[in-house]
Amino acid sequence: MKVILLAGGLGTRLSEETQVRPKPMVEIGGIPILVHIMRSYARHGFNDFVVALGYKGETIKDYFLNYRLRNSDLKINLATGEIESRPGPVENMIVNLVDTGEKTMTGGRLRRLEPQLRPNGTFMLTYGDGVSNVNIADLLAFHRRHGRLATVTAVRPAARFGVIAFDGDRVVSFLEKPQTTEGWINGGYFVFEPEIFDFLKADDTVLEQEPLENLAKGGHLMAYKHQGFWHPMDTIRDRDVLNELWSSKNAPWSHGANSL
Repeated sequence: MKVILLAGGLGTRLSEETQVRPKPMVEIGGIPILVHIMRSYARHGFNDFVVALGYKGETIKDYFLNYRLRNSDLKINLATGEIESRPGPVENMIVNLVDTGEKTMTGGRLRRLEPQLRPNGTFMLTYGDGVSNVNIADLLAFHRRHGRLATVTAVRPAARFGVIAFDGDRVVSFLEKPQTTEGWINGGYFVFEPEIFDFLKADDTVLEQEPLENLAKGGHLMAYKHQGFWHPMDTIRDRDVLNELWSSKNAPWSHGANSL
């Protein structure tokens, strides 16, 4: 089963980073967030990826072209130019890198992949800028059970600020940036049947607007409610939070309770 990674957006809210590289290549612990996401799928046995490229897509191509080199120890004879490499751990992944247009919208990017996806049946899709410990195997099982055309993973993100509860002027509860208790949002981690392509019209189609709205109106869209960790990388603060989690060796998307 193929996993589609949307990796073509401009990332304007993270412009400090994305002026020089696409947002999926912004690093957590020295590793692009895109690779973190791929590894979270691979741990569940899904390792055939299609990366939909756009803005600065050549940077992502260069990274994977040199992936083995980047992850190998090298011995270089400067006199002769002879190079001896000792590869590190092997990643069991297949990575298809497909240019889908620099200005193409999310639905349009997916639409451009139709020829290689429609014949193969069910596929998964997520964004290249957020990590989670969602159990991919459970997500797919949920999708199989309900039998509809589409599943979206619904999440409740952490609040940006702490929450204080009062009894008069007395503080009865103080929670520093808790997970919100309301307001489920789109966390990505979709599962789609090929009929999704009937809802995608052109390059300027935004997946999260008319296609998903029409799927919902027609009763074709179900939500897998994920109560665990989910965090986007939209801002410099998000980048720093994720790097702090990684440095603490307590990154939930890497070895959380719902990970394999």
